[in-house]
Amino acid sequence: MKTSFLLPVITCLLTSIAFAADRPEKPNVVLLLTDDLGWQDVKCYDIDEPSPMETPNIDAFAKKGVMFWQGYSPAPTCAPSRCAILSGNHPARAQKTHVVGGAPPHPLSKHSAMMDPWYSGRMPADEMTIAKALAQNGYTTGHSGKWHIAIDHNAFPQPKDVGFDFTRSTRGSRAGMEDRLKGFATTDADDPFRLDENGYPFHQTNEDALDFLRENKDKPFFLYYATWLVHAPIHTRSEQRLAKYVDRLGTDPANTPKKDTPGQLNPFYCAMVEELDYYMGMIFDYLDETDDPRWPGHKLSENTYIIFTSDNGGMEGSPKERYTDNHPLARGKISAMEGGTRVPLLIAGPDIPAGKQTDVMANGLDFYPTILSMTKTARPAGKNLDGCDLLPLLHNDVTNPKLVKHPDGSTRDTMIWHFPHGGALESTIRNSEYKMVCNYNHHNDPNSPPLELFQPYDSSSKRVDIEEAKNLAEAKPELTAALDKELTAILDEMSASLPYFNPNSGAEIPHKEKVCTVVSHKVNGSTVEITWQENGSKITSADLIYTLNGGERYEEWFRTPAQLNENDTATATLPKGTSHYYINLIDENRFLRSYPEVGQQQGKGSYIETALSTQAPSKRPEKARPKPKPDFNRPFDRWDTNKDDYLSLEEYTSGQSGEDLEQRYHRFDKDKDGKVSRKEFVDR
Repeated sequence: MKTSFLLPVITCLLTSIAFAADRPEKPNVVLLLTDDLGWQDVKCYDIDEPSPMETPNIDAFAKKGVMFWQGYSPAPTCAPSRCAILSGNHPARAQKTHVVGGAPPHPLSKHSAMMDPWYSGRMPADEMTIAKALAQNGYTTGHSGKWHIAIDHNAFPQPKDVGFDFTRSTRGSRAGMEDRLKGFATTDADDPFRLDENGYPFHQTNEDALDFLRENKDKPFFLYYATWLVHAPIHTRSEQRLAKYVDRLGTDPANTPKKDTPGQLNPFYCAMVEELDYYMGMIFDYLDETDDPRWPGHKLSENTYIIFTSDNGGMEGSPKERYTDNHPLARGKISAMEGGTRVPLLIAGPDIPAGKQTDVMANGLDFYPTILSMTKTARPAGKNLDGCDLLPLLHNDVTNPKLVKHPDGSTRDTMIWHFPHGGALESTIRNSEYKMVCNYNHHNDPNSPPLELFQPYDSSSKRVDIEEAKNLAEAKPELTAALDKELTAILDEMSASLPYFNPNSGAEIPHKEKVCTVVSHKVNGSTVEITWQENGSKITSADLIYTLNGGERYEEWFRTPAQLNENDTATATLPKGTSHYYINLIDENRFLRSYPEVGQQQGKGSYIETALSTQAPSKRPEKARPKPKPDFNRPFDRWDTNKDDYLSLEEYTSGQSGEDLEQRYHRFDKDKDGKVSRKEFVDR
């Protein structure tokens, strides 16, 4: 009797043990990377002023895992962050520090005192991406949505070039609207954006992500879903959603808040955030409600790690319109201040505790090593990883920063950002308490101190100055100097590129009169030689800037060192296939002398019109050759990153700087509707 009583109990225990042991060894991973979603755009992060936006699905997901209050993107713009997340390489190390790229260094106007350094146009196709690493461990890899890891969304390399088995990049309901005040989606069966039972537009991008999950749920999978939301164009196809926020905010949709109006008062943007939340909810629901074919009796979500974040901080607006407000954080996208790099970050999955929050710093660079750890995938031989494995933190004490370690076992206590571009021209370093900002343009901007020091938090993670409003550099000179030294050492180790001074600028810049003069240029086969005359400043380095496809649609320029010789000469060997090139000379004061001087990008031919050509010159007199009419479609295609046939100010100014960019943009905008159509740009 006693034995018969115990038998069912023992059987039940053995069954439970066997059932638990049946968990598949290879968990799934879903990486949800939103576009331009600000730290204060998600309701669960709402502090200080109440946010009008609603994100119930994201908020609910936050309670299923760990919510990072100090989560960061690798860069303050999209392409370098995307490359960093997929490659594991810091943008400074990869020489991919901004969008577009792959152009010769040049001042963006004759008035520009500084110029951006050369930076790569793309992530190399031979990079050992996280997708390639997971594929070596038997994972099926998929991508849906935005790509943009090259000079254009459609430029090489594409997802399948870097390890993804499945890829779809349709814009779905985020395709541009001719008029955002009309032409909303309907319930008509033939409407490509037909409204569902909840009044949300059909979004093909989301459906593509769901298709990948449906098709691959029976095998270990990695889904990289990069949403187009909430990037411009700022519109919604849901009239109901728009009306909801117009009523809530009391805002006229025909006269949205201007750029200087503080607050989250744009009804279109608020509707977009809610739409993003809805589509994310569809992904969460599918994983929660779908049986796991590899683990009978369980749902997919029980064996799936999910990472939700953004590629950079919120884009606060265009010159004519406020999109969102990152307050209390300073600035936004296109700045390395907190508003440009702090992002929502939520992680949930097997053995990660639910409902936890942490002040431990984390970064998108951490995803690669963390996913390797989650999936028990071996680190590829020789692979550099600039981030840290977060899984020990997630599986143990999420509040303990000492659990985030470098591969050598040392605790990670600092992060850096490098954005030597545009009007920002910044590098920053953060530790648990302080953040130091290095402003490269301080020689030319009296309002920009060379170094700034802020204290976002105290030693107990209590908020002090996340607004970055109180500069402590003068009050704490020793700490400021120490952080500056540490930042410099890290950038040097990464061979980071710094901005240059423009010797032709009309600005008063110290040592400008000492810049060298180029006196000759020779070619001998594939070897080129340049001779200069020193005028007081020593040349410390030289570069060959070259292209293999001058004049083509996706023209791309590369950089390789030139050799400095005695007698004020430098030589370089032209790589095979070089079509055009420049020589850059950099002196001890960081002035860059380009030979020849780089002209402005003007349609077809781009920079090649002023570059040196490797082709033999025509014997026909120069005056006999008609000057080609500029094809302005080429720069339009290059800058129109979302392919909606309109240029936003953000697209036009990305990767550029100069005092007159906004004025030029508004001159193109002939109908003054806040965007530049292809016709307006091409027919100027």
